[in-house]
Amino acid sequence: MSLKLFTFPNPVNETSARLVAAGVVVQGVVFLIVREWWVLLPLTFGFLARVLTGPKLSPLGQFVTRVVTPRLRVQHRFVPGPPKRFAQSIGLVFSGGALAAWGFGEPIVSYALIVGLVGAATLESVFAICLGCIVFNQLMRWGLIPETVCAECAQIKSSTYALSP
Repeated sequence: MSLKLFTFPNPVNETSARLVAAGVVVQGVVFLIVREWWVLLPLTFGFLARVLTGPKLSPLGQFVTRVVTPRLRVQHRFVPGPPKRFAQSIGLVFSGGALAAWGFGEPIVSYALIVGLVGAATLESVFAICLGCIVFNQLMRWGLIPETVCAECAQIKSSTYALSP
């Protein structure tokens, strides 16, 4: 298996990112309705796949980037990849945490984590507000993430990546 497989796109098509977030909203809402642990498996796997490889191993990512996005007649905007990967990592923590909580007999914790995930994914999909990107940018400002990780991020001042200066 090539190391190229384990790369994340940079830049990222924001249209695709927002559509993937919409898919996460749907998956999260399905879990909250049916309340069955196995619904968390594809959600968690999707985040893991996207953290490791971007859309390459993610069924939702593949569907969005190969089928949906190319058919849209909209102006696509491209944004830096590292904050989006960080946001996917946070999604993995929330979905994986929900799966683990369920396994430990704590379904209320699972519901709370998925409600938070659905809220964040809704902000991304509907309003292009990426909470993970905002956190990423703040961590850069505090010096916890070096600017070399995402030089172009250090210059972005929009609400997609940063809180007001």
